[in-house]
Amino acid sequence: MDDPHTPAAGSRRTRSRAAQPMERLLETMAALRGPDGCPWDRAQTHRSLLPYLVEEAYELIEAAESDDDAALREELGDVLLQVVFHAQMAEERGAFRFADVAAGLDAKLRERHPHVFGGTALETPEAVSDAWHARKMRARRSALDGVPAALPALQRAAQVSARAARSGFEWNHRGEILARAAAELEEFRAALERRSGPAHSSREHGEDPEAELGDLLFALVQLARWQDIDPEAALRHATRKFSARFRWMEQTLRARGLPSAAQTAAQWWALWDEAKANTGSRAGPEPAAQAGARGAGGPSEP
Repeated sequence: MDDPHTPAAGSRRTRSRAAQPMERLLETMAALRGPDGCPWDRAQTHRSLLPYLVEEAYELIEAAESDDDAALREELGDVLLQVVFHAQMAEERGAFRFADVAAGLDAKLRERHPHVFGGTALETPEAVSDAWHARKMRARRSALDGVPAALPALQRAAQVSARAARSGFEWNHRGEILARAAAELEEFRAALERRSGPAHSSREHGEDPEAELGDLLFALVQLARWQDIDPEAALRHATRKFSARFRWMEQTLRARGLPSAAQTAAQWWALWDEAKANTGSRAGPEPAAQAGARGAGGPSEP
C-alpha cells in the first residue's frame, strides 16, 4: 500500500477530486434527458445542437483573445456541455458513452506523443510537428485529406496552403507571393472594370470579379502563412478595431446631437480620423448579444 504522503498518492487524490465534478455533470445531463427531465433537452438531436456548438466555439475564441480568465472558464464549460450532451444522446442510442470519448482521446494523445510516452526523442516543437504530419500522411492518399470542408474559408485556405507547401509545392521567397498578390489585385481590378464597361459577359474576357477576389484572398492567406500570421485572427482583430471606432463615431454623433443619416461622406471620414485618434489600435471584445437574440433556445443552451 502506498504511503499517503507520496507524490503518487497525492496525484491520485487530485485526480479523484477532479473526477467528482465531471461525474456529477454527467449525472445532471442524464437527468435532463431522462423521463422526468427538461422537455427542451429531451427534444434535441445531434443535428439540432450543431449551431450551438459552432457558436460556443467562437465565444470561446473571443474569451481567449480577450485575456479574460473568468469568461474563458465559462466558455470552456459551455463547450464541454456540448460534448457531454452529444455523448449522452449517443449513450441513449447504445452507440458509445462519454467514457469511450475520453478513452479514445487519451489513446490518440499518447499515440501522437511517442516522445513523451515512449519512442523516439523529439526535442523541438518543429520536430514534433514534422513527426505528427509524417504519421498522418501514411494514412492519407492526398496531403489535403482531412481538411474539413466546413471550416471558415480563410482557415481552410490556410490549411490547404500549408499542406501543399509541406509536400513541396512552395514559394521560394516572400517576394514571389507579394508579386502574385499584386498580380491578382490587378486581375480583380480588371474584372471590375469589365463588369462596369459595355454590356457583355465578363466570363468571355476573363474570370468574374468573385473568382478574381477569391484568387487575391488565397494569395494573401499564403503571404500570412509565410509571416506566421493567422489570417482568421488578423481579420477578427481588424473587425473588432473597426467596430470599436464605429461605435465611438456613433456615440460622438449622439453626444453632439447630430443625426448620422445627415452626415456627408467628408464628415464621416473626418469623424473616422477622430475615432482613430481617440481609440488607437484598441479592439476590445464585442458587446454581448441582447437577451433572446439567439432565437428559440432552451434551458441548457449556454
